[in-house]
Amino acid sequence: MPKRMRAATTITLTGLTAATALTGAGSAFGAAPASTASAAAAQRPGFLSAADLPARPGSPWTAGRITAGASPDVELDQCLAGALGGGSNSWYRDFRTDLDTSARQVAVRSSSVAAAKSRYTRIDRDIKSCARRIEQADPEVEATLRDYGRLDVEEGAHVYGLHTETSWGATDIRLLSVGRDGTRVTLVDWRQMGDFADAPVKAFKKTTVTAVDKLR
Repeated sequence: MPKRMRAATTITLTGLTAATALTGAGSAFGAAPASTASAAAAQRPGFLSAADLPARPGSPWTAGRITAGASPDVELDQCLAGALGGGSNSWYRDFRTDLDTSARQVAVRSSSVAAAKSRYTRIDRDIKSCARRIEQADPEVEATLRDYGRLDVEEGAHVYGLHTETSWGATDIRLLSVGRDGTRVTLVDWRQMGDFADAPVKAFKKTTVTAVDKLR
């Protein structure tokens, strides 16, 4: 198959409870005032729990704490750095197993519905163009994107699969989804060694629906 075809999108018909780290002015003992903590918690979108992730045979999921700001790894992400680089009104939660599978959820609260729609569109567009950008950045990597379709939850969600393979044989599969509920947008990012056959697409779609439902 010609190199230019490997990055083409393949359309198919199938279709992160810890407290948030809060900072700010506190009492003489350094604790944030209760009213400040309550207000911050009310602004934060809801997040996935470990039990909401696709089951990984041989190792349970462990959920990290929900952390305010941008993930420290996002600037290195060729797919999502542009859409998720800002840390304002943003939170993330990492998940891991004892094996090779990991995941992350990012949620952003926008100032308006229009702003949330724009962010959703930007994330969706960046995912769609990611395979092409990966190959342009590194000729030693082949990347293929599959579109697993839209999900009917709140204002909508979309699920994708991204497979990368290096010239020395390393192969990785990634499932990505973006969803919106009003002014809140979430991205779920699941990763594992392997290829499309190793991706739990049906279970990941269920995870995505749960993630969007929990945003409120």
